[in-house]
Amino acid sequence: MIGTAKMGFVVGLLAAGIAAGPAMAQDSMKQDSMKQDDMKHDNMKHDEMMHEESAKRLFTGKFSGKVHKTEGRATVYQQADGKLLLRLTGFKTSNGPDVHVVLLAIKDRSENADSLKSNTERVELGKLKGNEGDQNYEIPAGTDLSKFTTVSIYCERFNANFGAAPLEKF
Repeated sequence: MIGTAKMGFVVGLLAAGIAAGPAMAQDSMKQDSMKQDDMKHDNMKHDEMMHEESAKRLFTGKFSGKVHKTEGRATVYQQADGKLLLRLTGFKTSNGPDVHVVLLAIKDRSENADSLKSNTERVELGKLKGNEGDQNYEIPAGTDLSKFTTVSIYCERFNANFGAAPLEKF
């Protein structure tokens, strides 16, 4: 009887080990897979950082807005191929219809928080990709950044400036 009990115990352990074995192996595989995904994500972040580091920062400015709270930073980069890129980081503004990112030629920086005058020169960079988060916009070739010195988050429908970032040399 003791021999049968021991045998039953051993068989029970073996069965449990066999049943638990695949589950443990799957957990181990999941953890390895998660580690690989984390490593891929870290490598992608590293590649993005390396790409940004190879780009030269030219101008930067902080967003502000009186009517629509707007925050974050606008930075103009010159990429290795010479193309200009505007990057918004830590960006957040109000949601709205027909909101665009534009470069403005404004001499008096105090104007940039008010609604825009119809005769203000501007360079359209595109519709706002999102009211929160980091985002990139290509700056058209030949844009004179000594003239277009302010980034505006501008609602076309209501002729309203949600926020502006005066650019300063980096």
